[in-house]
Amino acid sequence: MYAIVEIAGKQYRVQPDEKIYVPHLPQETGSTVTFDKVLMHFDGAARLGVPYISNAKVTASVLGHGKSDTVVVFKKKKRKRYRRKHGHRQQFTEIQIKTITL
Repeated sequence: MYAIVEIAGKQYRVQPDEKIYVPHLPQETGSTVTFDKVLMHFDGAARLGVPYISNAKVTASVLGHGKSDTVVVFKKKKRKRYRRKHGHRQQFTEIQIKTITL
């Protein structure tokens, strides 16, 4: 059994007891969060939403927060002595899926 759920504007394929990394969520570590934007549910037969399945929910617990690896942004204009080097680390939240209910 799995579901496709929309979390923070992105779509994820989730199963019970699975750990995934999603964009930063404001919930505290150890709290429970519920996602109600379920696009599809599959349990032997596919059930599609238009655009979402009504009364379907995915419950997850927040395991922790962190930052991803550094992405280097380098700009250069040749023959103009212009160079800029910046780095960026995107914040994420690690969650564990508990249940998928219809």
